[in-house]
Amino acid sequence: MDTAWLTIPDLVDRMGLGPSRIRRLVEERALPATRRDGVLVVPEVFLVDDAPMGELKGTVMLLGDLGFDDDEAVAWLLESEPSLGTSPIEALRAGRKAEVRRVAQALG
Repeated sequence: MDTAWLTIPDLVDRMGLGPSRIRRLVEERALPATRRDGVLVVPEVFLVDDAPMGELKGTVMLLGDLGFDDDEAVAWLLESEPSLGTSPIEALRAGRKAEVRRVAQALG
């Protein structure tokens, strides 16, 4: 999936929060992040109205329970998932949280 990638400074500007609060959201898995060229980044599609999408944290926690690290969770959310007919993040944005989590559970 093509998405813009936001750095911590980008997120500070977009969300109106300090860098330490952004990092805490990343640590708490409320805002999944990955490193690209050594820089911590978040896919822009993970934000709704300049805040972390609410459905993300539980989904990422479930993936973590299945052994996914943050990089793998971000990749899975962005990649096309045949059983969903779209990427998991697009399905979440469309209100299909239960379906996305059922598919994620089946990965374990």
